[in-house]
Amino acid sequence: MRDERLSRFRDAHSDRTTAKGVPDTPQTRNPAYRLAFADDDFLCREELRPVRLQLELLKPQMALDEMQIASTVVLFGGARIPDPAHKDEARTETLAGLSKYYDQAREFARLITERSVANGQRENVVCTGGGPGVMEAGNRGAYDAGGISIGLNIVLPHEQAPNEFVTPDLAFNFHYFAIRKMHFLMRAKAICIFPGGFGTLDEMFETLTLIQTGRMERIPFLLFGREFWERIINWPALADAGTISDEDLDLFRYVETAQEAIHLIDNWPDAGKKRSTIPDLPETVDP
Repeated sequence: MRDERLSRFRDAHSDRTTAKGVPDTPQTRNPAYRLAFADDDFLCREELRPVRLQLELLKPQMALDEMQIASTVVLFGGARIPDPAHKDEARTETLAGLSKYYDQAREFARLITERSVANGQRENVVCTGGGPGVMEAGNRGAYDAGGISIGLNIVLPHEQAPNEFVTPDLAFNFHYFAIRKMHFLMRAKAICIFPGGFGTLDEMFETLTLIQTGRMERIPFLLFGREFWERIINWPALADAGTISDEDLDLFRYVETAQEAIHLIDNWPDAGKKRSTIPDLPETVDP
């Protein structure tokens, strides 16, 4: 939105257009003459990383503010979890079995979005990583409900385009994983973790760490698929070892279905409260 107080000054768009039509001379052909903000090579220099970080923070933030999106419900999960209609094409038998969580993610997103639509689509907007698998299921469920949804994509070595169900105005692309993860959590009112791989584990543990350390409010945090997660992570062993506290095991709950997830979100204890601190370590006693 343009600040009318600055309307007396010539805007950047006009100057960028004018600069393209200057006479062709040795001076104007030299990269030094390019407008700094219109010079892609300059913006990609190593020294400009702080500026690029700021731009990646600002661009989605401004777009979401302009669309008046106040809160989100985030779905994390594997890109390889297949639509049950295509589970026969899954690379492993286990992935084929996990396809049921595609349907649960889709149904959960549909139910959440129906509520969001009824309330003007400002609160609890579905947000995913924008890719295939569980991410597609989440955006698809929002689409089924006639609502909008967010996709936070990222440039990867192999080609990855946003799935077809992300709302086009809310399809963002990132270079920095850190800024992308920040956007996942800035507006989150609930986190749902579906079976996945390294990326899902990274997103899950970073969020749990922020909640555990009081850097983020406690919000509903749901793990879909107890059998999968208990096989992958031995949570009680961490508590038994003392590397986490017993109370840290209460930061999340297991669910199997979309309906269970909705019920837990509606009845989550202590939502919105911050953990005061990490439990104190015992004092060291000199020998």
